Amino acid sequence: MEKTPARLTTKPSWLLNQLAVHAHRLASDGFGELGARGYHYRILAALDEFGVASQAELGRRCNMDRSDVVAAINELAGQGFVERTPDPEDRRRNLVTLTKAGDRQLRRLDRALDRTQDHLLEPLSAEDRQDLTRLLTRLFLHHQRG
Repeated sequence: MEKTPARLTTKPSWLLNQLAVHAHRLASDGFGELGARGYHYRILAALDEFGVASQAELGRRCNMDRSDVVAAINELAGQGFVERTPDPEDRRRNLVTLTKAGDRQLRRLDRALDRTQDHLLEPLSAEDRQDLTRLLTRLFLHHQRG
């Protein structure tokens, strides 16, 4: 195996990027086994946590482009995981609701993502995993504020 230059492997930004690529691949594979994608998980999770939402609200909550939201909702609606109805207050908007089948799919996706986390963090103890999550959250919140 080729060696990576030490000046890269000692940089947190490089390590985070490499791990992000690996984590994305693991999550995509886990979701793919269930016929789903990460966008599906984001939308189902947002609907479960926050309730009925417009497509625009889902895009903002899930940090997704409008066209990706529409495509993912079309796929989820086609599988019976969400229902889309016109907003009675503004017929130009659609409201999206999680169905019982969607709730079951979300639980399956949660289990797949939990397996992914276990695989990704396998060499870490439970305490190290909590520390890593705490530190990553702190970094994320700092940079999210701008």
